[in-house]
Amino acid sequence: MNQKIPIQISPEDLQTWILDDPSRLILVDVRETEELTIAPFPYQVLHLPLSGFSSWSQTFRENLPLEKKIVVLCHSGLRSWNFGVWLLEQDFHYPVWNLKGGIDAWSQEVDDSVPRY
Repeated sequence: MNQKIPIQISPEDLQTWILDDPSRLILVDVRETEELTIAPFPYQVLHLPLSGFSSWSQTFRENLPLEKKIVVLCHSGLRSWNFGVWLLEQDFHYPVWNLKGGIDAWSQEVDDSVPRY
């Protein structure tokens, strides 16, 4: 695979993936801890806050099983997009998806119980 940028995935399509087989996914949330407190994603995530890059950048691969689909998310989809690009630049040879519109779009289009901020 020679992917250069993350593949966009809509909130609705991500929900379908999660409902079909959540064990095939790794959801990586790059928001800050305070943001997760305000609006937690309703499924298990690997939390890699961008501000903590120095603490997880050397070991992040250990937490990303290569046989799973990796979907990154943030508040609006921009930080996760940048993280996805960075991840692919690390000679990461597996597809990476970005939640289009982030947790805010998820709240509007899939689950309005997730607070908007």
